[in-house]
Amino acid sequence: MATSYTHLEEVSSKTLYLNIVIFIEIRLVSELVFQDIPQVELLQCLGRGYLKQNLLRAIRLWVWLRSLYADNQDRVVLDDSFSYANWRDAFFTPTHPKGEEIPLIHDSDCPCIKTTAQWLFNEKTGIVASQWQKSILAYTGIDASALDKLLQQRLFGVTRRSLQADLEILAQLGWLVYKYQKYYRVYEFPPRPITAKDDVTATKIGAYELNFMHEDLAAIAEYHSQKINGVQRFFLKLDYVIPHSTLDAVEDLECELRQLWAKTPVPPIELTYGSARLRDKVDCIVYPVCIYYVQRAVYLCAYGQSPQKQSDWYNFRLDHIQSMTCLEWTNLKLPLNLLRDYQKTSLPTPDYIALEMSKAWGFDFYLPSQLMLLRFEREFCDRYIKGTERHETFKEISYDEVKRLIQCEIKQPQQQQALLTILSKRSPTDAYYQVFIRYQDHQHRDNNIVMRLRAWQPKVEVLTPWDLRQSFAVDIATQFQMYHN
Repeated sequence: MATSYTHLEEVSSKTLYLNIVIFIEIRLVSELVFQDIPQVELLQCLGRGYLKQNLLRAIRLWVWLRSLYADNQDRVVLDDSFSYANWRDAFFTPTHPKGEEIPLIHDSDCPCIKTTAQWLFNEKTGIVASQWQKSILAYTGIDASALDKLLQQRLFGVTRRSLQADLEILAQLGWLVYKYQKYYRVYEFPPRPITAKDDVTATKIGAYELNFMHEDLAAIAEYHSQKINGVQRFFLKLDYVIPHSTLDAVEDLECELRQLWAKTPVPPIELTYGSARLRDKVDCIVYPVCIYYVQRAVYLCAYGQSPQKQSDWYNFRLDHIQSMTCLEWTNLKLPLNLLRDYQKTSLPTPDYIALEMSKAWGFDFYLPSQLMLLRFEREFCDRYIKGTERHETFKEISYDEVKRLIQCEIKQPQQQQALLTILSKRSPTDAYYQVFIRYQDHQHRDNNIVMRLRAWQPKVEVLTPWDLRQSFAVDIATQFQMYHN
């Protein structure tokens, strides 16, 4: 009898110990709150590395975690230990089927009828649908129409076996503990990329503000901007040539422009500008449209007067602006073109600038558009040019198409004949490209394009425009003499 009593005492002690451990774990668990939003990195973890194949399950596991660890009404009421049946009864409505089949639509309030899109895009999550879809498409390579079909599927319109498998996966991934044929919430979440619900507002703002970037770069910045396990892994390095001595002045100008753009109507301004081309100071009255970061500096795109007084538009480099004064629309000094467009309520917008830049390569969008024909060495082109994006109008063409364009577009007979002679000495197997560029003459050209062409030398040959070709020939001859001597 003594032995039996001792055995019972040991069993009782072990049971008490286990109950104490579980109680301590549950007390710790009560402090855990799951606020993560389903960004690509988290879904990749929940999909166990196969997000393209497991996207719906990964999203469903995210909803599971909200039901288990949320800090609001999304968290279902469960005992300290629970089974699948306990969770099912707490999560779904009482009329939800308990069989093995995929549940039919039976109750308008049952969570099993909600589509994937409804779980993702709502006021509680704060997820911006377009930005989220863009990041998923970029990461997984899923076709847009296929993703749309997935979003319209009922996320929990699956079999009991699938939901039971979800529980098992959560336990395998460390989100639950399975013991004694029951599931327990954990007291420490497993490592994962974190984007908390508290960060949603900042994420939405960031997603909106990233619209000023190239859409592909914006997508990269958006889903890499958050730290992963506390470590920043994405960095953007840009050359910025503004000297430190003028940084404060540039920031002051940017602040003043923001204040001006907040006014209704936006007022005109008078600039005192240090023109590198004129090598002098000049006063210009303009309407400020927008600012661009282009090739190592920030520019104000403005309409009204240019430094040379030859154009209605000009890109003013901010660190060259020496002063800026706000004017009234009643000021008698306003140029006629500016006053006329103000009275017609037809002042230009940033959309106009974007449209003009899409028509031809170059930031100086106010210069005339001209056809440029280029020849690349085939091996160089295949390695560094083919498959890259330079501009909407930049495309490879055939040798015969180059000949046709020279005959059609070059109106000066001597230039046309000279180019055709040059072309006849070039190999048809080389790579030929056409692109429209912003170019007027040697003095009025987009220097960023010139710098790009120089970077490609000697693997590129400019065929047209003719005077740009000639200027390159002079530069190369001068350079040769310098190094030859």
